[in-house]
Amino acid sequence: MARQEDSYRDQALKIYPWICGRCGREFTHSNLRELTVHHRDHNHSNNPPDGSNWELLCLYCHDNEHQRQLEASRGGGAGNANAPSQPATHNPFADLKARLERK
Repeated sequence: MARQEDSYRDQALKIYPWICGRCGREFTHSNLRELTVHHRDHNHSNNPPDGSNWELLCLYCHDNEHQRQLEASRGGGAGNANAPSQPATHNPFADLKARLERK
C-alpha cells in the first residue's frame, strides 16, 4: 500500500500545481510534505492515471474534508458539517426579562 500511495502522490504532484485545492496555500520543496492527495470519491483504490479522482489538499483541509464526511455519515447533515446532531434544548436567555426587571 505504501508504494501505491507514493506512486499516486508522485503522479499527482507532477500533474497539479503545488497549491491546496481548498484554502489556496502554496507549497515549495521545503514544506511539500504538508500537501496531501485527497481521493474525491474517498476510494483509495481508484487512481486513474489522469488524476481525475485526486485533489491536492494541505493537511488541515484534508483532515477537515474527512471530518465533514464522518459527520455526514453520522447524520450531522451534509449542508453544515458543524451542525450538532441533536438540537439544543437549553435556552440561556429564558429568564433574561425577569433578571433585567430585578435591577
